[in-house]
Amino acid sequence: MANLPSEPEFEQAYKELVSTLENSSLFEQNPEYKTALKVVSIPERIIQFRVVWEDDKGEVQVNRGYRVQFNSTLGPYKGGLRFHPTVNLSILKFLGFEQIFKNALTGLNIGGGKGGADFDPKGKSDNEIRRFCCAFMSELGKHIGADTDIPAGDIGVGGREIGYMFGQYKKQTKLWEGVLTGKGGSWGGSLIRPEATGYGLVYYVQHMIKYATNGQESFSGKRVAISGSGNVAQFAALKVIELGGTVLSLSDSKGAIIATTEGGIDAELIGLIAKLKLERKQLAEVAGTSEFSSKVKYVPGARPWLEVGAVDVALPSATQNEVSKEEAEGLIKAGAKFIAEGSNMGSTQEAIDVFEASRKTQKGDAIWYAPGKAANAGGVAVSGLEMAQNSARVPWTSEQVDDKLKDIMKNAFENGLQTAKTYVTPAEGELPSLVAGSNIAGFSKVAAAMKDHGDWW
Repeated sequence: MANLPSEPEFEQAYKELVSTLENSSLFEQNPEYKTALKVVSIPERIIQFRVVWEDDKGEVQVNRGYRVQFNSTLGPYKGGLRFHPTVNLSILKFLGFEQIFKNALTGLNIGGGKGGADFDPKGKSDNEIRRFCCAFMSELGKHIGADTDIPAGDIGVGGREIGYMFGQYKKQTKLWEGVLTGKGGSWGGSLIRPEATGYGLVYYVQHMIKYATNGQESFSGKRVAISGSGNVAQFAALKVIELGGTVLSLSDSKGAIIATTEGGIDAELIGLIAKLKLERKQLAEVAGTSEFSSKVKYVPGARPWLEVGAVDVALPSATQNEVSKEEAEGLIKAGAKFIAEGSNMGSTQEAIDVFEASRKTQKGDAIWYAPGKAANAGGVAVSGLEMAQNSARVPWTSEQVDDKLKDIMKNAFENGLQTAKTYVTPAEGELPSLVAGSNIAGFSKVAAAMKDHGDWW
């Protein structure tokens, strides 16, 4: 990569994968996989384009649009679209790279990709967002299709934006097909899709708790710190409450709310936050109201990890690198036994090193870490299920989708667990490395299929 511009997020994701592969017996048993690693680390295709649109004042605006079609070995490219001013090629390459192996862990036939634009939806009118989405899809639509590349939503892209883009795609192609996931329920969307990442995260951690405690414990009675306040955080929090846990925190880019009562952050408050986020408002704008101040305190400029006190489970569900080394050490001191990422690459490499060192040295008393590529795979899994429903022109009930999601998350956990035992044999009393197991399982599946296709030999 020495001849390329610096891409810190992508380089971090790449090094994190490589370090776990090299510190396992995978390359000893399959030395040819080193060649596969070189091939899989370069996107099959990167599409960059300008997006020209008109604001409400009639003034022309321009943004940069992207689609990284990273790997189609297991199926058509699949991954979200992010609209945020921080979007750049490094971030999209990191997300697309992670998506390859996350999608492999779902067991579904979907490849990896990611896309978006440096457009900021905040402060824009519905008409401005519609005009931007139509301009964006006018170019992106030339490069995607139901059997080629199926984008979904991500930060800044929800049901409204998916609807505008789907309408534009249909107008320019004359095709009604499952080219986007996260669609409205009355026109091809899947039930449980908005909830899927948060629900799936909690289902995954359920298996961690059950395994680590020999079935003696569950979410019941657990104190759970959650970051973020979007779909992932909201639905993870609701599922934790349903399973008997106490939610200690939520957050956004401006600060965190920390529970001040024994009941924690309840479902009623989460409903208020959901409404707030639909209005694109910050927690700071309502933290002082009676509905909030009677149940939580607001800590400006903070993430929740060092603010919540005693904690059993941590679920980073906001954005990348939201748990630092210092915060990792703080979580361990606060008693956390489980941490699983609802966000992509939610922990810095230094934080992961702290978690993995604890796993090795503290054994049964350690914190156990699960990476986002496994723990937050529920969202893309239900996107894959939405594709299946679109292809069959048959909608499934919420119970059917939820049951399939539970099975997918169980299989992702067990696949990572067993792969870790095979290639990174844990010491006696030591919990297996889920980060190593998930990386190796996802990579091995993709590498073997690429070889079958003649992509490397």
